[in-house]
Amino acid sequence: MGTGHASTTKTLRIGMNGITGRMGYRQHLLRSILPLRDSGLTLEDGTKVAVEPILVGRNEEKLCELAELHKVAEWTTDLDGIIEDPTVDIVFDASMTNLRAATLKKAMAAGKHIYTEKPTAETLEEAVELARLGKEAGVTAGVVHDKLYLPGLVKLRRLVDEGFFGRILSLRGEFGYWVFEGEHQSAQRPSWNYRKEDGGGMATDMFCHWNYVLEGIIGTVKSVSANTVTHIPVRWDENGNAYAATADDAAYGIFELETPAGDPVLAQINSSWAVRVYRDELVEFQVDGTHGSAVAGLNKCVAQQRAHTPKPVWNPDLPVTESFRSQWLEVPANADLDNGFKLQWEEFLRDVVAGREHRFGLLSAARGVQLAELGLRSSAERRTLDIPELQL
Repeated sequence: MGTGHASTTKTLRIGMNGITGRMGYRQHLLRSILPLRDSGLTLEDGTKVAVEPILVGRNEEKLCELAELHKVAEWTTDLDGIIEDPTVDIVFDASMTNLRAATLKKAMAAGKHIYTEKPTAETLEEAVELARLGKEAGVTAGVVHDKLYLPGLVKLRRLVDEGFFGRILSLRGEFGYWVFEGEHQSAQRPSWNYRKEDGGGMATDMFCHWNYVLEGIIGTVKSVSANTVTHIPVRWDENGNAYAATADDAAYGIFELETPAGDPVLAQINSSWAVRVYRDELVEFQVDGTHGSAVAGLNKCVAQQRAHTPKPVWNPDLPVTESFRSQWLEVPANADLDNGFKLQWEEFLRDVVAGREHRFGLLSAARGVQLAELGLRSSAERRTLDIPELQL
């Protein structure tokens, strides 16, 4: 009887900063790292990767509560101590935007691999510096690009790859929902999101996402024309105190794109925390092409081929009898698509063990910061701005 090679296990200790926040807790700890802790990750060569999370934050009570609830052995309020700890392999950051760059710099200087939420910095200069420091440090740096792993956008990208659209003409996106002001009903998002001085703002937050979504599905963003607005000027914080909302809570953007084939595509994306939802999902993207169209949300994607496209006739004098939605076909997944955050964590951990770059790194994040910065400037100057290529 032959004997196989015994598999080895590599343990990665991950300091998870900002883990008491909504995104850090729900998506990264609860739906990604804890399942990976329980199941492990097996690499192609049979190596098993085990993860050990260390909860990091500023609120001792919350950290202790989460650690007990999820049977996490370690937690601390000492972020610097985690960064300096030689047994810690990865520093993850989901804290406030205005604190992030300093954390990432310290971590990379200490030789830690980093994985982080967006935006990576408040300014383009700082974001590019982070990308340069990451390259010099030789660490694996990953930035959350979660929306590209969502089932709806995975299906949409597959349609692009298969040539379903023919020549792509345009993309339209609608994102957002009503975030309560906090006076009579509690807000669904933290109050710092609506204070510019604390790193808040719709363009700062979401244009980073739209940059990688547009890059990952259609092509390079070449220009931006945006209008940012603060629709709700006064909100109430977590303690019930009124405060001035100094950041934009909506951003309306027009982006000129270029596909890998050199074709121009026009994209329009509306982002708002002051809109009520009348669509199937909280975010939807419609792509139109010469041979077909598709609409993708977080999970679902429907498409309509050229041959199946109806021929509506405009007649305002008669009620519409066609059911336009029923004329579209759902795009099947044809595979089990796990939680998008967890999928990217798995990919990042594989890259850490292999000692290679992560495909969604700090330079990609810098381009997102660049788009947000230029979007805000476009709105202030009331003009379209070209987007120069970033160089390290």
